[in-house]
Amino acid sequence: MLVVCKQRIWIYMNYSSDQDSSVDFGRKWQLIHELTGFFSLHPPPAKFYVQYVTCRVQMCTEANRNYPFHGFVDISSLVVQDDYIFIQVPTSGRATYYVSYKRDAFIQIKLPKYSLPKDLHIVSTDEKQVFAAVQEWNQNDTYNLYLSDTRGIYFTLAMENVKTTRGIGGNQMLDLYEVAGIKGMLIANKRQDNQVKTYITYNKGRDWRLLQAPAADLDGNDIHCILPFCSLHLQLQMSENPYLSGTITTKSSAPGIIVATGNIGAELSYNNVGMFISSDAGNSWRPIFEEEHNVWFLDKGGALVAVKQPSVPTRHLWYVLFFDEGRQWTQHSFSSVPLFVDGVLVEAGAENQIMTFFGHFSHRSEWQLIKIDYKSIFSRKCTEEDYQTWHLHNQGEPCVMGQKQIYMKRRPGNYCMLGRDYSRILSAESCICRAHDFECDYGYERRGDGNCRPAFWFNPSTVSRSCSQGQNYLNSTGYRKVVLNNCTKGVKEMYTARKQQCPNRPPKGLLLTTKDGKLTANLGSNVTFLVHLDEGDSLRTNIQLDFGDGTAVSYSNLSWTEEGIKHVYKSAGIFRVTALAENTLGYDSTTLFLHVTCPVEHVQLLAPFVVIRNKEVNITAVVLPSHSRTVTYFWWLGNNTEPVITLDGSISYTFHSEGMHTVTVQVAAANSILQDTKTIAVKEFFKSLLLSFSPNLDEFNPDIPEWRQDVGRVIKKALLQQTGVQGYLQLLVAVFPGVPTAAELFLLPHKNQSEGKKKSEEELERASDIIVSALNQNLVEFELKPGVRVIVYNTQLTLAPLVDSSPRHSSSAMLMLLSVVFLGLAVFLIYKFKRCEPGEGAGDDRLGGSRRQHAENHPE
Repeated sequence: MLVVCKQRIWIYMNYSSDQDSSVDFGRKWQLIHELTGFFSLHPPPAKFYVQYVTCRVQMCTEANRNYPFHGFVDISSLVVQDDYIFIQVPTSGRATYYVSYKRDAFIQIKLPKYSLPKDLHIVSTDEKQVFAAVQEWNQNDTYNLYLSDTRGIYFTLAMENVKTTRGIGGNQMLDLYEVAGIKGMLIANKRQDNQVKTYITYNKGRDWRLLQAPAADLDGNDIHCILPFCSLHLQLQMSENPYLSGTITTKSSAPGIIVATGNIGAELSYNNVGMFISSDAGNSWRPIFEEEHNVWFLDKGGALVAVKQPSVPTRHLWYVLFFDEGRQWTQHSFSSVPLFVDGVLVEAGAENQIMTFFGHFSHRSEWQLIKIDYKSIFSRKCTEEDYQTWHLHNQGEPCVMGQKQIYMKRRPGNYCMLGRDYSRILSAESCICRAHDFECDYGYERRGDGNCRPAFWFNPSTVSRSCSQGQNYLNSTGYRKVVLNNCTKGVKEMYTARKQQCPNRPPKGLLLTTKDGKLTANLGSNVTFLVHLDEGDSLRTNIQLDFGDGTAVSYSNLSWTEEGIKHVYKSAGIFRVTALAENTLGYDSTTLFLHVTCPVEHVQLLAPFVVIRNKEVNITAVVLPSHSRTVTYFWWLGNNTEPVITLDGSISYTFHSEGMHTVTVQVAAANSILQDTKTIAVKEFFKSLLLSFSPNLDEFNPDIPEWRQDVGRVIKKALLQQTGVQGYLQLLVAVFPGVPTAAELFLLPHKNQSEGKKKSEEELERASDIIVSALNQNLVEFELKPGVRVIVYNTQLTLAPLVDSSPRHSSSAMLMLLSVVFLGLAVFLIYKFKRCEPGEGAGDDRLGGSRRQHAENHPE
């Protein structure tokens, strides 16, 4: 049980699996929950799931309990670190992550929309923000590095394709290293173009650069290594043995000193490696050994000791005093017999200059302990005259993380001990804010010109629904200050989010769901409806909910519905539940159909995107898996308020009026119901073109409905910008499922055409000629992400004829319908072979399938 509160509370679970609580140090106990324990419906190896319940300890009865999450929490995902708590809730086959900041309520973590994480690891939380490594849907052995805001909610990309290394225990270890003693400084190994290169950042991932290789080798010979073709690459593995140093070592009491194993060349290699040192925070490097060593800091970083890897027996150690910045190393014999060194203990404290070696003389011998007092290598304690200043910089740039930092270090040639009272930082002066002190805000991406612009899936004009007229909100400029950056003035005001008055807006994006996400309810059960509004003044928008059974409720504002709207149905049937959001500027409404009834796993509504008025059209619902028993189909066609009920998966219908018509089908089989909705454009005539794209688009296609809808919108925007045909016609773009990515472009009259048909037909012909010409000249393109430009092509060799209501064109309309039907069937065959095994998340797949279908049915 996770207790999140200000008051100290004792939790006790007795042998009968009852949970009790005490708020008076155990004097009195109160029952919280009976028969608490772990259970699993999955066969081994099983994951354990728990339910997250909140209540006041003094009144933790069932009626007073809240269940913030629709599903169960993966107990193995719980991470409690500093001010943050993280959990994972599996939802519809996807992992959803939540964070609690300073033990406040859990809020869903916001990653870029199409990261679609397969795995997420919390790297660190110790600098008032969260570093997270995310393995996205198209990654196997790399992770993307993300940084959050202070609350750990909104994440932006810091580096793509960070390399991972598999540890001895089989766990994946990220090739990322936080340099101790200097905030904002990280080193990472990035995979690009089938090579792995080492990069360094001084501002928490805002900017990265390669490492400059040493100018000379150990023998003093010049090294000809020119960036970016050649650089220094470091191994960044942490040691799984706590008494060995790993391949890279830094210490907070010795800022700027980095010792690491690496190589010089075009990419990271594990052959011909050596040891390298930097005493100026990674700006310059020098080789120190040709073989791998373990390195430890002594005297608060005033000295280093190096010992060969434990695979080789040794009787010597090397130590260096930073009298000459590590250029001279002294060999010391600590054993008359070669020893396999398994680890070193360095005793803490300025007065204890003792280090202990432990190991064995052979694989059959007993453990050996050797203590070394290294006090004799110092002549005296350091005084104030023994120090000089050192300015932290990044390739000559003195402002690092928004401030000029000056450190104290020992003068070269002074053989003295640093001592207990030695302080590294002398001063830190804030710098004037510049562009590199700001990173891209959530929903924005850095483009080739260095500016942050909205990602193709992000709508920056959307204001939080909690924003009410008369209040203020922070309108993002696309940038946010790097966390813990101390710069002042300069461009700070230009890049900082601006406080603006909340606009009075009509309701938009009204969404009605049940709390458990299902479209079924048992007779007499308590059904909780959730109302979500994307835009609109939440405090001045009236919410009305008609339960479809003759009862309705009304609320003066959205705040009254935050805990959900509960209702008990007293009779069985199909209920049209309608939500209406209304204020002085407009309204929005939405509907769901709720009814009670052997699981159907998937349903897909197949219908053309555009049809001809007064012509019969076939609409088909495909159900998987197929059932031997009867399936009932409920059809809502056009504006009909009552459904047409059939036992056949196909129905014919004629649309008599032009416009956008909604078709909804629900499939009921025993105890499960699924729904799909499609919007059909009804016109007197139209034209269509098949579109294809440059192959690089397939690399970024996760093949989910939301992505196709967003890409369709971007394609439409690119076509309008390039051709300028808007105004007298309407464009619809429908992106097909699967790869290679393809789409169909529909050219429709802008308004209903009962008169002036010939003129409109000529306008469509003229517009299609303009669009085909632009497509054939490769003029239509869009930027999917920084550096990825996609070209749109016309895949038809000849232009498709104009489709209208005359008999000679009926074959074209039928051919288009058949192509859509066969494409849908192919998608379902693929889905059938990808189904999960029985008993593994079948419920999540059903729920997820319904959501995917709904998002599929709206071309842009």
